[in-house]
Order: sequence, then C-alpha cells, then structure tokens
Amino acid sequence: MIMSEEQRLFLRKYKVNKIKIKAFQLLIGLLFCIVWEVLGRLNVINTFITSYPSLIIKTIYNLLVSGDLIHHLLVTTGETTIAFIITLVISLGVSILIYSSNTFDKIIDPYLTIFNSLPKVALGPLLIIWVGANTKSIVLMAILISLIVSIESISIGFKNTNKNMIKIMKTFGASKLDILRMVVIPSNYKVIINSSKINIGLCLIGVVMGEFLSSKAGIGYLILYGSQVFNLTLVMSGIVVLLILSIALYTLVSLIEKHLD
Repeated sequence: MIMSEEQRLFLRKYKVNKIKIKAFQLLIGLLFCIVWEVLGRLNVINTFITSYPSLIIKTIYNLLVSGDLIHHLLVTTGETTIAFIITLVISLGVSILIYSSNTFDKIIDPYLTIFNSLPKVALGPLLIIWVGANTKSIVLMAILISLIVSIESISIGFKNTNKNMIKIMKTFGASKLDILRMVVIPSNYKVIINSSKINIGLCLIGVVMGEFLSSKAGIGYLILYGSQVFNLTLVMSGIVVLLILSIALYTLVSLIEKHLD
C-alpha cells in the first residue's frame, strides 16, 4: 500500500507522540522513586512507616532468593486465575439468559442492583463459616466482588447488538440460538475482553481481601503478616509485588485480545 506524504507525517507524529507519553510516564515514576529514596536516606520522612525504594527492592530480592516470594505469588496467582475463569463462565451464562429472556432480565435486575451495592467484605465471616477458612472462601470472595460487574457489562453489550443485523438474520429464518451464536457473541467479543480486563483486577482485589480474612499463604497473607509484626517494609514490598502482578495479568489479557484480532 502506497502512502501519501501527509499519511507518513501523521504516522511519524503519532509514533513520536506515543514515545513521548511513555517516556513521561516512566520519568514521573522514576522521579517519584528518586525523591522518595532521597527523603528516606536523609530521614526527612519516617522510614519506619514509609520505608524507601532500595530497601523494598532488597526485601523483595531476599524473598525471591529464599523462595517465599515464588510460593506466595503462585498461591495468589492461582486463586485469581480460578476466580477469573469461574466469573467469566458464570457471567457469560447469565448474560445469555438475560439477553434471551426479557422476563428473566426484569426478575433478576433488582437483585443484581442490590447485591452490587452490598459491601462484599461484610460477607467474609459468613463465607468462612459456610465453606471454611481455606482457598474456597478466598476464591468465592473474589467471585462475589467481580461477578455482578461482569454480568452487567456483558449483558449491556448483548442488548446493544446491532438491531439491523438481527433483523436480517430473522428475515432468513435464523433461530434465537443462531442469532446468539453468529451475531450477538461475535459482535461483543470486544465487550467480553474489556470486561475481562476489569475482572482480572477485581478478582485479584477479591483474592487479596480473602487472604486478609483467612489464609496461610499468598501476597495478601504476606502483607497482613508484615503489618502484624510491624514490618512496614515487608508490607510495602507486598504492595509493590501486587502492583507488578496486576500489570502482568492485565497485559496477559491484552495479549489474548491482540491474538484474537
């Protein structure tokens, strides 16, 4: 494809602007860490409470060398993955039912609204009693936090499917199942992927909250343990690891999206 000079200039400006944005993002983060490090070294800030970057990096390295970090990371990642897959399957199933039946949609809508407004942490003690202080309660907590948001976003996408395409399919005698399979779901795969990007973060939040309530391993447990022994550097290290993990999980979903394109 032959591009005009204007198109080349536009693409060049677009790429340069994209590089500038990335550079400024990295620069802001780097400056923040440098200022934090200097203030900590000079005892301008209370390092017992805030710690500082080099000490956090050293703590993460020691956890990595000892093998503790890999163990806790695998536990949290595994729980998040399980919760994410279950949430995606259930939300797709319920969204299909909502799309297929207007009556079901009207029946379930107030319950979705009420449950979405309920603070899920309040259910934590009940979950521990019902399923035990184990992985099940942690995964269930994550599912409860992410499920309603997923159902609402996917079902709205299904409802907003191009009406003209549906009319054309009906004209050719297509059944509801055919329309769902050939039009609704393919037209909304972007909606499903975008919902998944949100869900993976919500599942991680839910898992960490669950680990705060009942766990013997995981990044949430590591943070909780650090707070209990007043090791704030360990707490900050856990938060940094969670930040890296959340970025990694989001990037993974984005890579899947590019592969589907």
